[in-house]
Amino acid sequence: MSTYDVTVIGSGPGGYVAAIRCAQLGLKTAIIERYNTLGGTCLNVGCIPSKALLDSSEHYHNAHKNFAKHGIELDNLRPNFEQMIKRKNEVVSQTCDGVKYLMDKNKIDVFTGHGSFKDRNTIEVNAIDGKGDTQTISTKNTIIATGSKPFSFPGMDIDKERIISSTEALVLKEIPKKLLIIGAGVIGLELGSVYARLGSEVEVIEYADGIISFMDKSMGKELQKSLKKLGMKFHLSHKVKNVERKGDKVTVNADNKKGEAVTFEGDYCLVAVGRKPYTDKLGLDKAGVKMDDRGRIETDTHLKTNVEGIYAIGDVVKGAMLAHKAEEEGVYVAEMLAGQKPHINYNLIPGVVYTWPEVAAVGATEEELKASGKKYKVGSFPFKALGRSRASMDLEGLVKILADEETDEVLGVHMIGPRVADIIMEAVVAMEYRASAEDISRICHAHPTFTEAVKEAALDATAKRPLHL
Repeated sequence: MSTYDVTVIGSGPGGYVAAIRCAQLGLKTAIIERYNTLGGTCLNVGCIPSKALLDSSEHYHNAHKNFAKHGIELDNLRPNFEQMIKRKNEVVSQTCDGVKYLMDKNKIDVFTGHGSFKDRNTIEVNAIDGKGDTQTISTKNTIIATGSKPFSFPGMDIDKERIISSTEALVLKEIPKKLLIIGAGVIGLELGSVYARLGSEVEVIEYADGIISFMDKSMGKELQKSLKKLGMKFHLSHKVKNVERKGDKVTVNADNKKGEAVTFEGDYCLVAVGRKPYTDKLGLDKAGVKMDDRGRIETDTHLKTNVEGIYAIGDVVKGAMLAHKAEEEGVYVAEMLAGQKPHINYNLIPGVVYTWPEVAAVGATEEELKASGKKYKVGSFPFKALGRSRASMDLEGLVKILADEETDEVLGVHMIGPRVADIIMEAVVAMEYRASAEDISRICHAHPTFTEAVKEAALDATAKRPLHL
């Protein structure tokens, strides 16, 4: 039986980063992964493949809609969906191979199979196909990083053929003629935009009264305007009752905001109503680990479970289900085990929607500030006023900065526009050092760039004096 200082269950971004940091700090480390490829949901059927398809579909969309304006003329343009899927698979393979390289480089032992607790310090690894011998690991500490899986409500049973989750949406054999999407969150809108660009008729059915309802409401309103230009249709304040399939046709039955019964028909239905923690058959009861009423593993502020030596990170604990949040938690636990005193500021974990335009945010929303009674001021600046945006034809969107009315400290930054997934980090760094809006406004920003919108929004928040508006 092998013995380790730390064993990580799950090789997604949280798990493999935790393992690397543990190994860097001199801890003998093992990692367990159910499947033959490392990387978890994010690398295999989540973040990475979806971004590959988003990029491919955006290239096609620009060629189809915008290239002529740039003086680039194409004949017989058409999407080769099979090649798009092939390229996506290559990106996934290369990225997962990169994780395997990092495991080897850091001398981390990789066990393939389903890991489950036999007791607090003993983990069994069984092949998921039932073949092969059971491997047993003795470990002083364990980090549970098993992630999450698609969730569906009763009546939305996923058959993986016509009623699908995000996993199946990434490997379709054809471009849907009409795609119904239940849920207007990140997953639904990103994958919906992929297929809308490629010619699918896309209709989104959402229970809330706005899209990306977890973000600042102004961002949802702006994004909905942009996605409508792609041809996407939105049915908000609709409660889905069930989904039915007959042959190659799918019907969604719902009640609208007036309580009237309505139906939507398509050839595929993507159920994108969220994800739930993956804790199936981990033997948590044998180890004595407690879970809450939502199926999440209970931890304290140091990500410790109620059992000494067992920690949990990422999607299996409370908080946003984000790969980068899981990574930070993985590093946190590793450094704590090594006797260091790490820190995570959960208020400054950015959120991103990779549609086009992209949406990104950090800190408090305007709705949250209003609810808390906090006095604040708002500064905003539209991308269409930038020379860089006019040059690239990326005119949609804006940057919005919320600052304390008295101290001018930045409390939240919300962006929708070109490359804001990258630009948001300027706000994260500024807020980490508790910058004021004036601090940002006095930093020299290169011209012409998209980041000038941040400076101008800060000027607007500070003294209502943007220079280019």
